[in-house]
Amino acid sequence: MGFSCRKFLIARDDTLWQLPTTKFQRMLREPANHCLSTFAGQRARMADVVVELVAREPVRVVRTTFSILTFDAEGCLDPGAFEKQQFALAESVVAPVFAASVDESKQPVVDASARFIAQGGQWVPTRALARAIDEAALGQRRCLRL
Repeated sequence: MGFSCRKFLIARDDTLWQLPTTKFQRMLREPANHCLSTFAGQRARMADVVVELVAREPVRVVRTTFSILTFDAEGCLDPGAFEKQQFALAESVVAPVFAASVDESKQPVVDASARFIAQGGQWVPTRALARAIDEAALGQRRCLRL
């Protein structure tokens, strides 16, 4: 038994493109050298799917997260925007834990900036699209590969 992470980019018409993790890592490190012209000038939806493996075969989806990637006019990823959204998401999860120990009455203004940034980097799929993503992650549906 093991686990595997599968990444998918979703085009405007809901076409699924499998994005190898190594390619995504290169896009983050060297965006100018690893552009995707298919997504030029777009904010593209991404799904990260963790699948359980038995005998090296995917048997079930364990967890799925959804984020947004921003591409420039040439199709180069904006890693700064992605990292900002990811850090804001982490902060929005951790902040309530620390806030519980602070005297709320002494804080007149609520800082929700991290929450707004995090929300701008997330999306929710339709039921049909979520099913298609799960099927692709389990190898039950063919999809294009980047």
